[in-house]
Amino acid sequence: MNINKIVKHAMAATFTVSLLLGGATQTFAKESTDYNNAYGISHITRYDMLKIPSQQNSAQFSIPKFDPSSIQNIPAAGGLDVWDSWPLQNADGTVANYRGYHIVFALAGDPSNGNDTHIYLFYQKAGDTSLASWKNAGRVFTDADKLVPGDPYLKYQTQEWSGSATLTSDGKVRLFYTDFSGAPEDGGTGDSDQVLTTSQVNLSQPDADTLKVDGVEDHKSIFNGGDGSIYQNIEQFHEEGMFSSGDNHTLRDPHYVEDNGHKYIVFESNTGTADGYQGDNSLYNKAYYGGSEAFYQVEKNSLLQSPAKQLASLANGALGIVELNNDYTVKKVLPPLITSNTVTDEIERANVFKLNGKWYLFTDSRGAKMTINGIGAGDVYMLGFWSNSLTGPYKPLNGTGLVLHQNIDPNDITWTYSHFAIPQANSNEAVVTSYMTNRGFFADHHSTFAPSFLLKIQGPKTSVVPNGILTQGQLTK
Repeated sequence: MNINKIVKHAMAATFTVSLLLGGATQTFAKESTDYNNAYGISHITRYDMLKIPSQQNSAQFSIPKFDPSSIQNIPAAGGLDVWDSWPLQNADGTVANYRGYHIVFALAGDPSNGNDTHIYLFYQKAGDTSLASWKNAGRVFTDADKLVPGDPYLKYQTQEWSGSATLTSDGKVRLFYTDFSGAPEDGGTGDSDQVLTTSQVNLSQPDADTLKVDGVEDHKSIFNGGDGSIYQNIEQFHEEGMFSSGDNHTLRDPHYVEDNGHKYIVFESNTGTADGYQGDNSLYNKAYYGGSEAFYQVEKNSLLQSPAKQLASLANGALGIVELNNDYTVKKVLPPLITSNTVTDEIERANVFKLNGKWYLFTDSRGAKMTINGIGAGDVYMLGFWSNSLTGPYKPLNGTGLVLHQNIDPNDITWTYSHFAIPQANSNEAVVTSYMTNRGFFADHHSTFAPSFLLKIQGPKTSVVPNGILTQGQLTK
């Protein structure tokens, strides 16, 4: 049902209820549990999300169709699956030039071992764009690098998850990533612990054509969710019953950004107890619905009777932010930039940069994790928002937040995910990177750098650039 129909039905319901109440001054019979609290935070609303199905097939938002016969495994990967990746960036988000090279950090692992998830460093000479020009410096961390005396989390690490990297003002490579702790038999806690983590990555240049990882230093945990008041922590996930409850705890994908000399990381998370926590009570908060009173009443009643009710009650995704000290420890925990309460528990790959005086915030999400009628399990999205300030408030790009959409068979080798927008110097076009091919689906096709493509950003609007497909893994246009 589209928005106009929903509102018309709501108006009919208003008239009926008014008659039943004998012309009472209050049009609706108020639920005692109804309330309206935005917590001073921007929200991905149900009203906006319900409009996306009518938008998503437009060429403006459609991820380009790629020629499967042209897709290659990354030669330098040596048979590994390679999925989420992120470039070494300057403080403004543009691609950094490190001694004449572009650097990409990527998650990679053995296709036959789903638990093999480590960060690798790939590099190519600045100016080269071919897939074959990428070289592989190998794993960033050794198995022993997690054994940091005094760190309460790193010793339980079983996998390395996504993050970001910045070239510091003194020419050092600073990596941010997610320390994940999995099953006890692998040395983990068994709790799906996720901790935002950082390290300086030392590189050397044995010859003119080679970069080498020369170890790491200042490897340390940054943020584990705090006391749970602003962001859900692992203890709260435990109290909810962990995965058996249907809940999904996220604290990952740290993205480094600077503003006016201040250092921050933006990350995927979930709201805490003081800023709109999960639970049935959240289903009665008008702020999460958006739209009119009539829309709220009809959509709320529909959701309360929907099979998605429990999932919606647990949905409290957030893109969080903390300010850092100069030594990359936490200086201040700030409220989320945006949340997706009742919509989805999972908004991934936090990505924010400033362009032409505006801040742009992007996130990836899957329809399979959403609770919106008309959005299916096969839908893959990049959502986006804009603001005059890094800390918000944020408004949806293109009226709803829709930036990119794809819905193809996950068994298609051209299936892509983990889309990441990279701003270009002196341009209103960003290069969008992603990975292509689900890992482990094919014996001969591994997860690989997808062909990049161009996205035009103009004020509150974006559009996929026609004929803007670039080579696999290309970072600059």
